[in-house]
Amino acid sequence: MSGKGSPQSVGTVDATGLDVVILAGTWHEVITDGLIAGARRALEASGATWRLVRVPGSFELPVAAQTALDAGADAVVALGVIIRGGTPHFEFVSSAATDGLTRVALDTGKPVGFGVLTLDDEPQGLARAGLPDSEEDKGFEAADAAIRTAIVLRELRG
Repeated sequence: MSGKGSPQSVGTVDATGLDVVILAGTWHEVITDGLIAGARRALEASGATWRLVRVPGSFELPVAAQTALDAGADAVVALGVIIRGGTPHFEFVSSAATDGLTRVALDTGKPVGFGVLTLDDEPQGLARAGLPDSEEDKGFEAADAAIRTAIVLRELRG
């Protein structure tokens, strides 16, 4: 795991007026709940309006993201956990979630904060989940990226 090279926080941004949907899978509950808590912290600190919607798993994140953005959300924070197993399933789901969320962002012109963890094992997820003993807080980072990008896009559109 490497947080090396990650941006240093430059303070909380004012995202008042932004409507953000946190979408989270239901697999690997402890890790996912940590990701959700981190995203909530970022959104509450920014002043954004947000709501949480649960989906079955990471594969379902793209269609839910598309629907939320088409319904008027300014940004989505997609959170999921995919742990490598002994079959190609990991590669299929990881690729589908990543490619699908990228397509949704490009097709809608709205940000999708990417908080889908692709892991070799559960300890890697616990280290990234934003829990008290975690080294990283990927849920916070994904939400922060989504709102910062939404603000940049508003500025670019004038």
